[in-house]
Amino acid sequence: MAENRETKTTGTNIMLEADSITKTFNPDTVDAKKALDNLSIKVKKGDFISIIGANGAGKSTLFNAIAGSFITDSGKLVLDGEDITLLPEYKRAKQIGRLFQDPLRGTAPGMTIEENLALAAGHGGWLSHINNADRKAFREKVSQLGMGLEDRMNQQVGLLSGGQRQALTLFMATYSMPKLLLLDEHTAALDPGTAEKVLKITKEIVEENGLTCLMITHNMQSALELGNRTIMMHHGRIIMDTEGEERSKLTVSDLLKRFKQLSGEELDNDRMLLI
Repeated sequence: MAENRETKTTGTNIMLEADSITKTFNPDTVDAKKALDNLSIKVKKGDFISIIGANGAGKSTLFNAIAGSFITDSGKLVLDGEDITLLPEYKRAKQIGRLFQDPLRGTAPGMTIEENLALAAGHGGWLSHINNADRKAFREKVSQLGMGLEDRMNQQVGLLSGGQRQALTLFMATYSMPKLLLLDEHTAALDPGTAEKVLKITKEIVEENGLTCLMITHNMQSALELGNRTIMMHHGRIIMDTEGEERSKLTVSDLLKRFKQLSGEELDNDRMLLI
């Protein structure tokens, strides 16, 4: 049973507020796992926050809580002044864009690039007529990705490479300008060169449109270089939150030292990239 749902108005400059949210999976069993532990965070409009932490830190669980994949056990979530704590996932999806690790998620592989963009634009894809004005607009917009996809508009998305598909998925997720963009290690499945290109496109789209963005990354250097704020999670809590001049002076070595100081453990994770 969810509790602590009293109404609270956030500041006008706050896009997202998570107030003391908790989530325990398999409660009252030997397999009980507290994935979110009284976590609170305020995300300002226009923030681009990178989130780091070892496996099991609660990063993706936080995203699932924000997106509405489950209802938190307690606490409250407010998006742009609206209490979304009990709002169903499909309704939150109208305001929240999300990308996953897997390039196969987020698009309809059997449909063409043009039809997928029509879906993102709310035109119904293959179920509706795509007029010439739509085609011209889609072609012009997708050319901005710099991947030559504007010449393959009638090709099925399932035939694209992982990097092309992930870039297209990013473009679709931001087509209607969501209030919040969640990037869940969206370059982790790509080779280093392709990942760098997708991150460059990510930075450009977020900055040009002034989007509010949370990005989980396993790349420690990217966590310091991208966006304006870096958060470190451990055992369902935020143990570090840095921005501004303090953040600009940090190195990857500093992050590793901070993690040990704040958690009492070494950051031992094979999936972490230190450069």
